[in-house]
Amino acid sequence: MKDRYQGERAFNRRVFLRSGIILGGAALAGAGQLPGAEKEKKGEEKEIEVGPPEDLMREHGVLKRVLLIYGEALRRLNAKQDFPPDALADAAGIIRSFVEDYHEKLEEDFLFPRFEKANQLVDLVKVLRTQHQAGRRVTDITLRFANLQSLKNESERAQLITSMQQFIRMYNPHEAREDTVLFPAFRKIVSPHEFDSLGEDFEKKEDQLFGEDGFEKVVDKVAGIEKRFGIYDLLQFTPRI
Repeated sequence: MKDRYQGERAFNRRVFLRSGIILGGAALAGAGQLPGAEKEKKGEEKEIEVGPPEDLMREHGVLKRVLLIYGEALRRLNAKQDFPPDALADAAGIIRSFVEDYHEKLEEDFLFPRFEKANQLVDLVKVLRTQHQAGRRVTDITLRFANLQSLKNESERAQLITSMQQFIRMYNPHEAREDTVLFPAFRKIVSPHEFDSLGEDFEKKEDQLFGEDGFEKVVDKVAGIEKRFGIYDLLQFTPRI
């Protein structure tokens, strides 16, 4: 699958560019070419596509960054420090639209049924599916109370805190188990053709929901929220020892 946006962006999440790779046939065909032409061939780039599991792992990076935003909101709530509640609502909105309604739907529609059909990791899949459902109920609470009025209400503030704590506690091990157990096993239960075809399906779904460069747009939104919480600068997390 060719990168449709090559030249428009320096980086595309599904395609890595590897320099200096020459196919055997091309090398033989170029044996009689001028040295300059052969040198030019060596500078050509070959597209290497990223498969569905790797694609899903990158989307877990978005989830992880929102979990860090939740963690910062909890820290400020416990320390009785102010923070922009609308930024927290935006973070929960990304969980709903990108993680739950898109990323998890891909897993539920394309991965989980194939594991069940192959009778592989069925117990794990059952737990993951249950946690998806629980996560959506928790996000409902976060979205309901991520506002200034609720922060001033002791009961609603407590429910907001609990919802974020529960979400973080569940999704840290959830995504870790998918990344280290479920996703690596996926290639073994589908044919190479089906594996490649799913990559196409994933991209079509993303384009339908988020438009061109949808992943990059979501990452930019997350970065904007991090800046509003003051946690975008990566250097601040480095221990000074």
